[in-house]
Amino acid sequence: MGVLDSLLGRDGKKFMKRKDSDAGEQGRALEELRSAMYNDLHTSEGAKRQQQRNCSPSVALTFNFMVAVGIIMANKLVMGRVGFNFPVALSLIHYATAWLLMAILKGLAMLPASPPSKSTPFSSLFALGVVMSFSTGLANISLNHNSVGFYQMAKIAVTPTIVLAEFILFRKKVSIQKVLALTVVSIGVAVATVTDLQFNIFGACVALAWIVPSAINKILWSNLQQTRNWTALALMWKTTPVTIFFLLALMPLLDPAGVLLFNWNFNNTSAIFTSALFGFLLQWSGALALGATSATTHVVLGQFKTCVILLGGYLLFNSDPGTVSLCGAIAALCGMSVYTYLNLNRSHESTTLSKQLPRQNSLPPRPKEIINRVEV
Repeated sequence: MGVLDSLLGRDGKKFMKRKDSDAGEQGRALEELRSAMYNDLHTSEGAKRQQQRNCSPSVALTFNFMVAVGIIMANKLVMGRVGFNFPVALSLIHYATAWLLMAILKGLAMLPASPPSKSTPFSSLFALGVVMSFSTGLANISLNHNSVGFYQMAKIAVTPTIVLAEFILFRKKVSIQKVLALTVVSIGVAVATVTDLQFNIFGACVALAWIVPSAINKILWSNLQQTRNWTALALMWKTTPVTIFFLLALMPLLDPAGVLLFNWNFNNTSAIFTSALFGFLLQWSGALALGATSATTHVVLGQFKTCVILLGGYLLFNSDPGTVSLCGAIAALCGMSVYTYLNLNRSHESTTLSKQLPRQNSLPPRPKEIINRVEV
């Protein structure tokens, strides 16, 4: 060591110390990066923060809107050209495919971690899975037994149901401006889409029975993600098996017989599997939108999709829904714009307030205050 020290000299020792210091800093940086990546993937808090960073409300709503348009075309292909007229069985295939894809993600350690079991009662997850199965199954049965106009009227009734349910369950109030905007949206969608109200007694009962599960489903999805550390995929992983079980129970009761006798050739199966992939994306994007916004905003997004499809058909494909329907769609879009503006204004105010509070709380104490604390 003496020979080495004499050869290196003082400058050499400083260089080696600096190299050791740099290596130590790089090691600490890598360890912190590894710890952050582990927290993002293997803890519910980290996964929730990562979802909030990567999926803002505008991204979630846009993603859900695009997938919703895609699944409309996929389901038209399946039920029209393919002739697979088993709505509950199709929903079952959607959820089974979603569960299989999430199982693959879990096997690859890419599924976000779930919060501890003590933080969320199993009854809440079970209730969410049950209402999800009834909401999906009854919606398809309602569309099968009622006209599109009556089905749309039932969808419009979901909005006031959500507002009333959130007030009863969580004492959540809605401002008068938002109530007026939602009223304009509902009336505009009704005028734009409700052209006929053909229904039978069974179809009307199914439509009325679907309203409450649909509203509760959206409220639970939004509440569990916003008040607990649940991410969309983690919540889907826990509730999908319950949904599959109840869809299996509903299928022989509500679907026509003959699903096993269907012509399961390559083309038909490929079309159904494509619809199932869109179903998984729709469920995921819907959960992201509900976690990033609210149940009411998600319903308004669905009505926005209806109006955009109606106006798009008129502008691009020369369809003629009628002057009254066009005026109703335009009025609904105006109401949606006002509702969106009110939401953005409120979120901006809350963000500004949250930024101001930490600054006020993080101010260092004055020297006299420190002395007084020490003396006391």
